[in-house]
Amino acid sequence: MISSLLVANRGEIACRVFRTCRELGIRTVAVHSDADEHALHAREADAAVRLPGATPAETYLRGDLIVKAALDAGADAVHPGYGFLSENADFARAVLGAGLVWIGPSPEAIEAMASKTRAKQLMGIEPLGEVTGSDLPVLVKAAAGGGGRGMRIVRELGELEAALTAAGAEAASAFGDGEVFVEPYVERGRHVEVQVLADTHGTVWTLGTRDCSLQRRHQKVVEEAPAPGLGTELTDELYRLAVRAARSVEYTGAGTVEFLVADGRAHFLEMNTRLQVEHPVTEAVFGVDLVAEQIRIAEGQALAADPPPARGHAVEARLYAEDPARDWAPQTGILHRLAVPGGIRLDTGYTDGDGIGVHYDPMLAKVVAHAPTRAEALRKLSGALERAEVHGPVTNRELLVRSLRHAEFTDGRMDTGFYDRHLTGLTAAAPEPYAPLAAALADAHGRSRFGGWRNLSSQPQTKRYLMAGEEHEARYRHTREGLAAAADGVRVVHADARLVVLEVDGVRRKFDVARYGDQVYVNATALTALPRFPDPAAQIAPGSLLAPMPGTVVRVAEGLAEGAAVRAGQPLIWLEAMKMQHQISAPVAGTLSTLHVTPGQQVEPGTLLAVVQESQDTQVTQESQDNSSQA
Repeated sequence: MISSLLVANRGEIACRVFRTCRELGIRTVAVHSDADEHALHAREADAAVRLPGATPAETYLRGDLIVKAALDAGADAVHPGYGFLSENADFARAVLGAGLVWIGPSPEAIEAMASKTRAKQLMGIEPLGEVTGSDLPVLVKAAAGGGGRGMRIVRELGELEAALTAAGAEAASAFGDGEVFVEPYVERGRHVEVQVLADTHGTVWTLGTRDCSLQRRHQKVVEEAPAPGLGTELTDELYRLAVRAARSVEYTGAGTVEFLVADGRAHFLEMNTRLQVEHPVTEAVFGVDLVAEQIRIAEGQALAADPPPARGHAVEARLYAEDPARDWAPQTGILHRLAVPGGIRLDTGYTDGDGIGVHYDPMLAKVVAHAPTRAEALRKLSGALERAEVHGPVTNRELLVRSLRHAEFTDGRMDTGFYDRHLTGLTAAAPEPYAPLAAALADAHGRSRFGGWRNLSSQPQTKRYLMAGEEHEARYRHTREGLAAAADGVRVVHADARLVVLEVDGVRRKFDVARYGDQVYVNATALTALPRFPDPAAQIAPGSLLAPMPGTVVRVAEGLAEGAAVRAGQPLIWLEAMKMQHQISAPVAGTLSTLHVTPGQQVEPGTLLAVVQESQDTQVTQESQDNSSQA
């Protein structure tokens, strides 16, 4: 029996495994990088071991250090979580070679399936060789790992070489393996997967299907179980193929077989030889604890002959610290508050006051709802996200709410191109019109005008806020009766520092207010309090390229130097943040007048990277076009 278990991972999944271990009476051991010294998973474990460094390559990808940590802390088992070394056969061998129990399939099974190229060959599918124009579009894909990293869609042959280079670099950074391959890209397919669970006694369970079609950058955003609208025949075919894949490598433990479903046919993608991020929806529908089952299987226990029956429908949304309206740019900072209504499962690696750094995945939490029907589960989850308190960096919360309520999704007609088609509409600003007023009233609570009251109502007071990228002004008055709105049809029913109640055209509306320095949150709306007088030094020169997120400069375009001519849209600088690479391009054609960064340099949001001075020819052409349009 396992008595002490180390999780070779961090964040949400480490906390998730620890929760089950506590229920089973198993002592827990965490590993942490220097950046994660005060992270929740390091605080929750019974023991924690430092991995010197901050980057994944220095820490969570160092199998030798993790095995040593397990032995030093007295652990007798290792759970890999997902990502990092979870599908690394050499790491599994090292764990077993050290006399520890490995919570996962055999190294041989990992080796056969963790490489997508070998897995496809095992299932009788060969990757593309030399790519021609008739093969387009194609998908460049990392052979190891998952989570959407190391993937690029190529629609023009001229883009292939750059895509191979970028995908390989991203895969090497995330998984320690830069191997990539090319396969046909299926347009408008659905991403459907089957959860399998197999013991060492020959029993293989299929625990239903999951649909994971809502993706950004090939990384899942919303998942649900069961996958809607497949039909019995196709579902049975998916189960048959999943069992075939598991049995072909004598698989043990939890695994997921992934497919692309298009035109009623299932196309095998890969088998993930680990627990999936989206496993909670399967747990909710089948009433099982997959982590507990993994541990029991590793201890040699047998599964029952048949899995438990499915019940209801579950939906999971991944809450990311990122801005979908700005090309999904990762965000960092302090997470002041994270809370969801009761009856909702929240899996997270953060607590109030924790910092969100640049080194790891930007996922803050998984929010999961279970209900008797799909429609009820969608309503429950969207409502919970809408009412959730998420105070800190920009997140995708509003995108999730709108996605869950979009007709294409509620009708079950979604596919992997959902965000390509709908992102603009889903991220369109829809600010709460009375949020600035509520924020101003809460801020003004308890203040008297000039230390006393006058016989007549005061002149309106004003306060400026930045909301949804635009400046808004709130106007209010101090009166003998208290605070009053300087707007027709609005009456202040109650105002204090945390709660404002307004009556708008006869309807009372409640606004919860929270403030952290200049950042103000009114219900689900984020605002920034602005100074009375703008700072002239804050002006930005035309053509300035600013870092959109914190990260590391990993590459500068070959030959790029001050004085070089650049064309509009030319890639100039590459940043890496949270294991994803982001390209910074020239906004206009002109001359690179300033270059402030070099590869390896750390930058913060808003850091001036370079300046492109627009060429006179471009300005003259633009002015001519403007004059022609006015004429």
